[in-house]
Amino acid sequence: MHIVIAGGHGRVALKLTRLLAARGHRISGIIRRSGQSGALRAAGSQPLLLDLTTATPGQLATALTGADAVVFAAGIGRGGSTRAHPVDRDAPLTVADAAELAGVRRYLMLSALGADPAMKYPADPEIQAFMRGKGEVDKDLASRSALDCTILRPSYFRDGPGTGLIRLAERTGPGQVDRADVAAVLAALVVATATAGRTLELISGTTPIDEAVAAACRYSPAHLPTPRREQSRHVDGPEAGGRSSDFAGGCHGPCPPA
Repeated sequence: MHIVIAGGHGRVALKLTRLLAARGHRISGIIRRSGQSGALRAAGSQPLLLDLTTATPGQLATALTGADAVVFAAGIGRGGSTRAHPVDRDAPLTVADAAELAGVRRYLMLSALGADPAMKYPADPEIQAFMRGKGEVDKDLASRSALDCTILRPSYFRDGPGTGLIRLAERTGPGQVDRADVAAVLAALVVATATAGRTLELISGTTPIDEAVAAACRYSPAHLPTPRREQSRHVDGPEAGGRSSDFAGGCHGPCPPA
């Protein structure tokens, strides 16, 4: 497969690149600065120099032509108190538009646990804006019939070596997860097209990654129960179990970039 990773220089993206390249896939990574090219090539990726905040769908479509799948792994984490950063809010949809233009159906979105367009979190307006933006993106992507999209919502990232043991489900509850395990799950999901149409949360757990992804493949959206409609949430404290700053997927202070 030829897989294009948007945000190819991120820590998760580089780990993902190494995994996919080792499995024989052809990888291209979209980056903003030419100085990042060496790291991509060392990981096994061909750099594509484009700014995700300014590139048009047409420009991105040219870069995606001939690809079999797109992974959106770019992220800033905090932008402003009223709106998520364009890399988090606008760029995923521009890349999705480009994928549709280029005829690339498989789209894998690296989102965040707790993403919700109706999020209310007055204790930290930046987190509220970030999570609303992520939720709006996820909602838009999930509605696109021209894409076979899987949305992955991992919890707070750790920098550990990875355990290979996870919990992958529609609702996982609070937790954390190593970046290495996030990359490994993405590597498994990108070829697991049976997960298209699903939004999956990810934390560390007790199930081997391959088994967890295989289980997710066995449940198509048509067989899933209709989600219960909820009132717009007002979060006064730690919905994710911990300090108030632990929300947004468990973020302590600024949400760490991917």
